[in-house]
Formats: sequence, C-alpha cells, structure tokens
Amino acid sequence: MFKKILVGIDTSEHSRNAQAYAFTLARKFGATLLGLHVVDIVSIEGSFFHDISGSLGLEPYLDFSTKMREVLTARGRGVLDEFAAAATREGIAAETTLDMGIVANQICERARSADLVMIGHRGVNERFSTGLLGSTAESVARKCPRPLLISPNRYREIVRPVLAYDGSERASRSMRTAAEFASELGVPLTVVTVTRDMKLGERTLGEARAYFENYTPKAEFKLLQGHANEEIVRFLKECDADLLFIGAYGHSRIIEMVLGSTTEYVLRNAPCPVFLSR
Repeated sequence: MFKKILVGIDTSEHSRNAQAYAFTLARKFGATLLGLHVVDIVSIEGSFFHDISGSLGLEPYLDFSTKMREVLTARGRGVLDEFAAAATREGIAAETTLDMGIVANQICERARSADLVMIGHRGVNERFSTGLLGSTAESVARKCPRPLLISPNRYREIVRPVLAYDGSERASRSMRTAAEFASELGVPLTVVTVTRDMKLGERTLGEARAYFENYTPKAEFKLLQGHANEEIVRFLKECDADLLFIGAYGHSRIIEMVLGSTTEYVLRNAPCPVFLSR
C-alpha cells in the first residue's frame, strides 16, 4: 500500500511523534522512510533579520546570514543523523535528505516521489503560529500532492480508526484507503456519516456498508445528525479515536488553496492524527 513514506523532521515534539507514527507504519507496510529536514530560508533571509540589520545599520548582514545558514544546516544534519540512527535501531530502511527553502514548499516538492507524507501538527516554531494548526502544516495540507498524515503532540497505538464519509468522490477515495489501511493493521474501522436529512444519511451510509461487506475486521457504522465539522470532532472525542480518515479537495488552480470547511475545522480541532486522502 505504502512503499515510500516521507516524514518531515525537525526538533519539535510534534515531529518526534510524527517519526514514531512513521516507524509504526513502515513496519506494518514494509515501507522505506525518507526523513526530510528543511533549513527554513525565511529564518535566514526573512524580513525579521532585514529589519534588524537595517535599523541598527549593520553592514556585515550578509556574513550574519552565512553564519545562520551554517548553524541551521549543521543542526539539520544532526537531526537527520539521529533519525537515521533511530531507524537503524528499529530495523527500518531509511534515507535522509537535507533541503533549504520554504519548508512547506520543499515538503510538497519532495512528496511527489512518495506514497504518503507524514508531518507534525506543529513545528519547532509553534509558539509563533496562530490558531491550533501550525502554519507549515496548514500550507502542506492545502498543497501536498500525496496523502498526508498530520500527527498531534502525543503518540498512540492505532486501534480505533474512524472514517468520515459523506458520499462524495473525495470521501470514496478516502474510504478505499481507510479500508486497506484497517485491513492491513487488523483493526476494526468505524464509518461515520453526518447529515441533516436522515433519509439521505441512511442512503449514504448504506453505500459504505455495501463497500465494506467483504472486508475484515468488520466495520461499524454510525449515523450522526447536525453540523458535520462539529459532530465529527465530538464523535472522535467520545469514542477516543486514534486516527481519522477524511477526504481533501484536489488541486485545480482555483481551489488548490482552499480546503473544505469541514476538513479545515477537523484538522484544527481533532484530538487524534488526521489522514487526508487525495
């Protein structure tokens, strides 16, 4: 199912948990990991340092930039060495890559050669982010060309995955992924449909029941009434779910920067990892 998994690596706790999930999935699926660390060009040449150097009249700004680049590059190599050593101890095949640029852009570019991308909910600069989702994670979620798993600040074994299904094409793609994933891990999947029209909801959930007839372990099905975004998050908390599968929109030029409102709300508020299908 997944032969190559790209995992974003930095020094944050969220990244370490993304790494733990990546190790788990690599073992389950026999995948090779690609650990990617990006030296953030914005932190070296962004407006913050330009403003400081300009206001203080510092001529050797370029030298300062060079030193910053050297320090951050050395730190990045160290982080990747630790990742590679941990993968070796776990008996997992792993490669490492060090890039320089805008973090989200580099992750999305490298994603083209992977089957799955895994990142933390927030990165090393989380204290400077707004809202509940880090700016890099939000940008990657909007632009990543491959399936994406965003992990929170706590690792848990995956035993209670949930699929949010609304009958759309993107939800159908997510359903196929969730079915294969749960079957491979040998865990039961709960399929949730949220509706304001119970007759329509029953028909939508019936489609999912028909799809899962021949899968094992057997799936469970729940029909909820209300606003989809709020009900999905509430259900995840009530059933103590440890992974959510949900569809994301594609990448036409008009909508590549827009996630569905339900998807975006869930990403920001879900208490568990979120798997975005493409």
